[in-house]
Amino acid sequence: MLSGLDHLVITVTDISRAVDFYSRVLGLEVRYRDRERVDLMLGDIALRLHWTATDIEPRAATPTPGSLDLCLRSLLPLDEVQRHLAALDVEVELGPVTRQGANGLIESLYLRDPDGNLLEISRPLKEAAD
Repeated sequence: MLSGLDHLVITVTDISRAVDFYSRVLGLEVRYRDRERVDLMLGDIALRLHWTATDIEPRAATPTPGSLDLCLRSLLPLDEVQRHLAALDVEVELGPVTRQGANGLIESLYLRDPDGNLLEISRPLKEAAD
């Protein structure tokens, strides 16, 4: 019945700050929809930023900044990701650590966006990729 994910809404307290983080730190393409909604493109999926003070309907019953826990797949090896984050003074909270991903074992780094959402950046383990 379902074929995939089109977009995922991330509730943020400051659109400009979130756009800066997701574009500068994670390299996502920015598409402005309006003053209160911005799409950050991740392949063919949009991470849609919604401002907390919006009156746009419909929306989640309790849109809360900092409540998201999202795992993102990296095209780069995690040591390159770590160097990039260090160069931008972005703290890695945990990792690299081995975790179970959707399709097997992954190696992950954990960090937080400006609203405190937990972001996991992952790569398949070599054994899992072979």
